Amino acid sequence: MVSTIELNKRQEHILQIVKENGPITGEHIAERLNLTRATLRPDLAILTMAGYLDARPRVGYFYTGKSGTQLLTESLKKLYVKDYQSIPVVVSENVSVYDAICTMFLEDVGTLFVVDQSSLLTGVLSRKDLLRASIGKQELTTLPVHIIMTRMPNVTMCGKDDLLIDVAHKLIDKQIDALPVVRESERGFEVLGRITKTNLTKAFVALAEGN
Repeated sequence: MVSTIELNKRQEHILQIVKENGPITGEHIAERLNLTRATLRPDLAILTMAGYLDARPRVGYFYTGKSGTQLLTESLKKLYVKDYQSIPVVVSENVSVYDAICTMFLEDVGTLFVVDQSSLLTGVLSRKDLLRASIGKQELTTLPVHIIMTRMPNVTMCGKDDLLIDVAHKLIDKQIDALPVVRESERGFEVLGRITKTNLTKAFVALAEGN
């Protein structure tokens, strides 16, 4: 359950009671509403899971004092790259632009990550890069992708333990569609996955639906 749920009248009444009288036990809340404790249990569970209320054993419920926006922000800060990343599509830096275009089409992706012989990240290819090369007069079957790709260290990356909200900021700031998820070593950066605008959208929709 997420913090942006729409509360019903009884849940709003419960919040008001707890605001004015908390900490207060579930039994005392039920008495004030002339209801049984069992009847209230689902409402109290929703309010607690959503973050509006907190509960302590032998003390009762109390109001957290947080707004819906604050609770949503807290939820966003619990979404990590490692939980939503997808499988990366990589190509060798020596493959032709023609083969890269075919790979992008067949894999149905908008970004390719370019690696060297040691499988370390050396660059990124976007749709725009491939389209720009296609418009020119160059022979695409012999033109290697390392000629047209965005090279390291100009590649924007993220790690598996980064927050999705931080990745979203990077995508917006750089006006790009995807980031490689990498692991740094002494030799360079190994590509572990990818985070795209689609991954972010799925995560935020799941958050809105309470999953």
